[in-house]
Amino acid sequence: MTTSSSRSLTDWFTAFEREAFRLETLDDYSQSGGVEAYQAFLAQRAQPESYKTAAWLTTVGNATAVGKRMYRVHILSRPLTEYLRFELSWGYRRNMTAGEEFFILDATERPNPIPDAPDFWMVDDRAVGVMAYDGAGKYLGSEFASEDRLALFRHYRDIALAHAVPFTGWWAQHGE
Repeated sequence: MTTSSSRSLTDWFTAFEREAFRLETLDDYSQSGGVEAYQAFLAQRAQPESYKTAAWLTTVGNATAVGKRMYRVHILSRPLTEYLRFELSWGYRRNMTAGEEFFILDATERPNPIPDAPDFWMVDDRAVGVMAYDGAGKYLGSEFASEDRLALFRHYRDIALAHAVPFTGWWAQHGE
């Protein structure tokens, strides 16, 4: 499934030319970063300063400032987990200030159209980093999909986008 690459997934976030797309499929990424912020959210404390100024905001801001697109679709069902409440209310809204776009594919009242799709980042339709997580939401790493599998990941992206709605409208209706 994997190919060798001279770039890591992180490298691609500064090297891509047009767009970076992310498909999120999990209800819990709580052990994968922003742990301090998640704990603050659960305790109803203010956002930590380190969360408000995270390096990801610079990465996104630098890309979108020169016309590159960074966007995601999250497949989820309601009721939202505590982690999703955090990610959507703090994370997505924070990242939007840097120019990242978010879409929701809500599978609460309909079947998920791509139930076997993994989490992944696709950059410029030419590289796909398939992401692995453990059952507690801890990121384990990524592997690059081989070129012969790119069409499958494009298909996942296209189906997700066809069934998703912009986050802001979804949040206005279903946000908690």
